[in-house]
Amino acid sequence: MRTTALASALAVLLLLSGCTGALQGSEAAAQTNATATPATATAATATPSSTDAPTASYTQTPHMGCQPGAIEKNGTCRAVTNGSNADIFSAENLSAITAKNTTINGTSGYLARPADNGTYPAVVMIHEWWGLNENIRHMADILAGHGYVVFAVDLYDGRVATNSSEAAQLSGEVRSDPDEAVAKMSNATAGLRSLPYTTDRVASLGWCFGGGQSLQLSLSDADLNATVVYYGTLTTNESTLRSIDGPVLGIFGAEDQVVPVETVREFNRTLGDLGVEREIYVYEGAGHAFANPSGESFRPEATRDAWSKTLDFLNRTLKE
Repeated sequence: MRTTALASALAVLLLLSGCTGALQGSEAAAQTNATATPATATAATATPSSTDAPTASYTQTPHMGCQPGAIEKNGTCRAVTNGSNADIFSAENLSAITAKNTTINGTSGYLARPADNGTYPAVVMIHEWWGLNENIRHMADILAGHGYVVFAVDLYDGRVATNSSEAAQLSGEVRSDPDEAVAKMSNATAGLRSLPYTTDRVASLGWCFGGGQSLQLSLSDADLNATVVYYGTLTTNESTLRSIDGPVLGIFGAEDQVVPVETVREFNRTLGDLGVEREIYVYEGAGHAFANPSGESFRPEATRDAWSKTLDFLNRTLKE
């Protein structure tokens, strides 16, 4: 059952005023959908026409893609390692899948879907600033095993960063032409709906750089049924956020120096003022990129809880 806008607003405001930092406790979580957890959490698709191409709705803040304190003296930080997330993201008892590199409606990426015949809801997955690497492909495989057609878009045209200098260059190229990225994601959204094995329900999901892109896609003319943002840079402008495709799931860290908790609170308040259904969780003690198993800021308990909430959110918004 979906949370109403009013119930969601009350729940999140209670969470954001929690004494453990934003949002707290498993007992509270049992009472409301937008709550805290043992890890202390506070708590369409039109094909763009040639004459009305989708555009980015706000400017993302450039950053290093990891918590500032994790940056080495030489200006780099560690890239994610392959397969490091298997034991964190509910990777057991998954359905068989099929996967391949492909192009959907002009957008290249990695498509993973259940092997069984049938129709499934879809998710546009957007990579971190490293690019479409094995870590993101693995996440696409895992989510597909839960019964989704997942298209991990490639915003770097086949290039993958192996160090933060390369990642900064590649993400900078996208930020210098944000409308192109929005167009690619919007085309992919429309293309997913036209596939014979998808339903008409599509969500976006991204982490860090990809979290900001997930929000950009939701604010564009693309018609999404749900939006998931993991610690992506936000806009709090009310007129801009009027275009967002709710419901919205936001996952953030209370110690994030890239996306400050004050900005998250303002984002939540603005969505509430607009009557947008949302669930906003802020995890106490977690910094930026806390759901990246190979990063210095990794918090396993918060990550497990956030992923559980993500699966529940997608199930309620896309399958029910």
